[in-house]
Amino acid sequence: MARIRWQDHIIVEHDLHHGESCIRGTRIPVSIIVGSLADGMRENEILAEYPQLTRPDIQAALAYAAEVLRSEMLAPLSA
Repeated sequence: MARIRWQDHIIVEHDLHHGESCIRGTRIPVSIIVGSLADGMRENEILAEYPQLTRPDIQAALAYAAEVLRSEMLAPLSA
């Protein structure tokens, strides 16, 4: 299965939501979608909460997060 092309769904504009990555045509940050999934919300619950989103928007948010993580250097935090 081919990964969705996140560039078709996500924008980053300085004057939109302080430059956070958002779903095109909305002010919904990618971080809200990914965080909601991490908190245990199901896709259909997110779609009900944000009716302007589509399933491909959610897939694009995950694809974007995966790409960002691939390009980030993560260092372990000491306790």
